[in-house]
Amino acid sequence: MTRVSTAGNYHSALAELMNTQVRAQDAQKRISTQKVATDLTGFGRSSETLTALKSMQSRIQGFINTGETVSARLGAQDLAFGRIADGAGGGRQAIADALASGRIDGLMQQLQNEFQVAQDGLNVKHQGRYLFAGGSVETVPVVSMTLADLAAAPSVADSFVNDSLKQTSRLDEGSRMETSFLANEIGTDMFQIFRDIQTYHGTTPITDPMSDATRDFLTSQLTRFDSARSKITDMAARNGAMQNRVDGILKSQNEQKTSLDELLSTKTDADMAQAITDLQLSQVAIQASAQVISQLSQVSLLNYLN
Repeated sequence: MTRVSTAGNYHSALAELMNTQVRAQDAQKRISTQKVATDLTGFGRSSETLTALKSMQSRIQGFINTGETVSARLGAQDLAFGRIADGAGGGRQAIADALASGRIDGLMQQLQNEFQVAQDGLNVKHQGRYLFAGGSVETVPVVSMTLADLAAAPSVADSFVNDSLKQTSRLDEGSRMETSFLANEIGTDMFQIFRDIQTYHGTTPITDPMSDATRDFLTSQLTRFDSARSKITDMAARNGAMQNRVDGILKSQNEQKTSLDELLSTKTDADMAQAITDLQLSQVAIQASAQVISQLSQVSLLNYLN
């Protein structure tokens, strides 16, 4: 004969109630987090695979962050190159217009303005740092503020205080790219032209009436400006090519990350329909267990003895 005790019944009912509450809590957690588990322990044997996938995901995201930073820098450099080229092109155009009109009054002021445009491009900042200063990102790379300053310097090289360190960026596991330019390598040829014109003006003022010697001198500067602007344009083209390459790498990495995210999702995301069903069944089971415990209070042998 099997003996049934009141204490045994209570213990069994309470154990079932506690287990049901645990299942309800687990289902509720899956619904709130939308994940199968909140730590690796909850994933059991697949935890090692998830760790490897998470590590790969973090590494790719790191490369994406670097690539986006580099892309933004290259974009800022592209705008700066446009302004520098405008300075060289504007200088040439000012001389060409003066020669065509036969009047050179005001030419030096125009050249000063174009020099300022080029200087502003070389001294441009990105995220608070000078783009073309090399490693000395806190120091303005061009120190000659006017044509007079440029002519007064011992040489054109003394107008540039950037160092020779160029930024190198690691874009993925096997790609490193030198993504910066230096102010002196961009602007030396152009600044030499501006310096020569200012020096000439210091000994032979460039004013009306224009002499044959001045006309010949100014005419010779046109081809020099063309050459300097062409060099700047070539550098801008290299910058654009690097930008295209970075954008291509970023596109590939984002596709990899999307695929990896989808793979992780299949392993970690909870089945919401199943979780809601489990929660509802657990709530019903909790109510049933509670009713059983309530009824057990009415079937004690003591009630019958009374």
